[in-house]
Amino acid sequence: MVRILTRLDKECRPIDHRLFPVLTNVILDKLGVKQYLADSGVIVSMNQLFAKYNLGQIVRHRKHPFRGVVFDVDPEFANTEEWYESIPEDSRPAKKQPFYHLLAENDHSFYVAYVSEQNLVADYSGEPVEHPDIPDMFGPFQDGQYPLHFQLN
Repeated sequence: MVRILTRLDKECRPIDHRLFPVLTNVILDKLGVKQYLADSGVIVSMNQLFAKYNLGQIVRHRKHPFRGVVFDVDPEFANTEEWYESIPEDSRPAKKQPFYHLLAENDHSFYVAYVSEQNLVADYSGEPVEHPDIPDMFGPFQDGQYPLHFQLN
């Protein structure tokens, strides 16, 4: 399954990154994989299977002046309630969406950020992120993103 999704990702993303979830859903449906996964209890809905952004992709926050490299994704909120409650109520994101762990930077510092999908946009500036921990997880910046040091099996 991971090989299928990895291959689909590799083939579809250069064409148009927005097509990946659509094409993958169609292909998985035709192969009967969606029903198999649902029957086995692996997923509740196909929305939980896909995150909009990839590991190694550069994203920026919609409202705040920072950007970062995705290094992990939670299918839905998986931080503490204390963290969630610290966000002003009128700005709190929905919990039932992917949340991304970013190696983030702004004009003054480097840090790790935890951000909901609704608050991110892809960064197509072509500029690398300079976070000092990037070499620990990723290869050199190329084609607007950072490749992982390892391949998924």
